[in-house]
Amino acid sequence: MIYFMNVNFESDNCNIVNDGKTNMKTDIDMLNFAVENGINYAIVRFYQWYPKCISLGRNQKENCYNNFNIDVVRRPSGGRALLHDRELTYCFVSKIFKDSIIESYKDISDALILGFEKLNIKLSYAKGENKNFFYCMNISSGADVSYEGKKFIGSAQYRKKGYLLQHGSIPYCLDYDLIEKIFNQRVEKEKIITLNEIRQDLSTGQIIDALKEGFREKFSQI
Repeated sequence: MIYFMNVNFESDNCNIVNDGKTNMKTDIDMLNFAVENGINYAIVRFYQWYPKCISLGRNQKENCYNNFNIDVVRRPSGGRALLHDRELTYCFVSKIFKDSIIESYKDISDALILGFEKLNIKLSYAKGENKNFFYCMNISSGADVSYEGKKFIGSAQYRKKGYLLQHGSIPYCLDYDLIEKIFNQRVEKEKIITLNEIRQDLSTGQIIDALKEGFREKFSQI
């Protein structure tokens, strides 16, 4: 069984936009609700960010990212820092259904891949690369989602008391100049792709509806 939180969208007039602090608190509240109530179904939420915000991985040092007058929050999940701006973000919470983090990560990526198939966009797993970058999209776990060999969706997972939370960023476009200034490193643009580079005709409602179908198809039996 799967429950979609606040995503009954019949149009793009849907209020899913919050600041970074609210978004991270809501994700954590979802996980805590699952743990405290022992739920036996999955919860999925889709949301966006305003104003733009930098999220840091659970154990990542803050460095000087807040020198750019941009909100900074810390994710419950691991991974590297990410600038959230023009994107759609998903959050998935459920009981741990596989001991292996990477295998459960792939199953959630499968749901994203299935969802984008409904939009005639063919995605696959990104090639794993372990490099010394501060910026999340420059890193690939091998279970992230790619389009024609370029990283498209970056995700991170956290586990607590028998439950997992995974959330990830689906960028519409990226401000590469700002990202390089914030992280003081070159972005490997040739290895990254955004939704607007793949297709520009999709509304937020269409994307969410397709992703809901992908999650239903993959996780209806949890």
